[in-house]
Amino acid sequence: MGTEVVLSERKTKILHAIIKNYLETGEPVGSRTISKYTDLNLSSATIRNEMADLEELGYIMQPHTSAGRIPSDKGYRWYVDSLMEEKEQEIIEMKELVLEKADKMEHLLKQAAKVLATNTNYATMISAPAYNRNKLKFIQLSKVDETQLIAVIVMEGNIIKNKIVTVEEEVDNETLLKLNMLLNTSLNGMSIEEINLGMIARLKEQAGVHSEVISDVLDAVGGAIQLDDDLEIYTSGATNIFKYPELSDKQSAQEIINAFEEKQQLAELVTKTLASEDNKGIQVYIGNETPVQTMKDCSVVTATYELAEGMQGTIGIIGPKRMDYEHVMKTLKTLMAELDTVFHKRE
Repeated sequence: MGTEVVLSERKTKILHAIIKNYLETGEPVGSRTISKYTDLNLSSATIRNEMADLEELGYIMQPHTSAGRIPSDKGYRWYVDSLMEEKEQEIIEMKELVLEKADKMEHLLKQAAKVLATNTNYATMISAPAYNRNKLKFIQLSKVDETQLIAVIVMEGNIIKNKIVTVEEEVDNETLLKLNMLLNTSLNGMSIEEINLGMIARLKEQAGVHSEVISDVLDAVGGAIQLDDDLEIYTSGATNIFKYPELSDKQSAQEIINAFEEKQQLAELVTKTLASEDNKGIQVYIGNETPVQTMKDCSVVTATYELAEGMQGTIGIIGPKRMDYEHVMKTLKTLMAELDTVFHKRE
């Protein structure tokens, strides 16, 4: 590309205005149009001088028959790169915001599990909110090196996943731009169920020689949208189980403690609770009704809280069958109301 010149703010604005105007109208752009188009308040003479400089630098050129200018390839490249940079910046900012929110949420949910355990004297768990109806908002493919792309996948609720995609052939910037546009126009707002084989075939056909890349990216998207296996679950008060003789003198207490430590069964409980038809409000599982085998000597009370449309988490209280149901339900309702206030105040 030769040596890059850093354009002054004035030149940047003028070049941006020329390209944007030309993209909209297809007509060569003159200095008078630019004086109307930008907020620069410059005289036509100044704009003409700046345009002459931009032409000398190779960003714009003059078609023979016209007094106006049109972007050169170098001008288009500059425009595309600055757009990409803007997008990258947006993604970085969005990531920072999401991570900051996640930290606050983790602290809040750990705290809530603790308060719940102290209040009820039972074992408690809270799952971090996860999407059970995940939709795609944005995909950004960027180059890592000759053989690898990184796909930044942004889902509703600004959940961000990064996936490395290995490619057989080197993908140039032009192609990358086309693939980004193709993916975003086709997949925006889609849920995993809607991305069916017909759609994949159509996308691959549109991508032509790069259909393999599309295929790999779609695999990555599929992996990212699935309900997380690494569901975050915060627990507290598991040892409270030992306070109840009917649980502590069997091996069931140890099994329950293990379930709390390994969390795999708790994740199943969350998944089943969220998947059930009537998952709004409070559910009570007594003894054998519980979806988790090790808790068949217990009662499990769960509630679903909602962070945003389709983004839900589960709160669970595990205790003996003779638990104080009235107190547990009251405590749960209070906690849900508090979470609701906190989450919706932060929106």
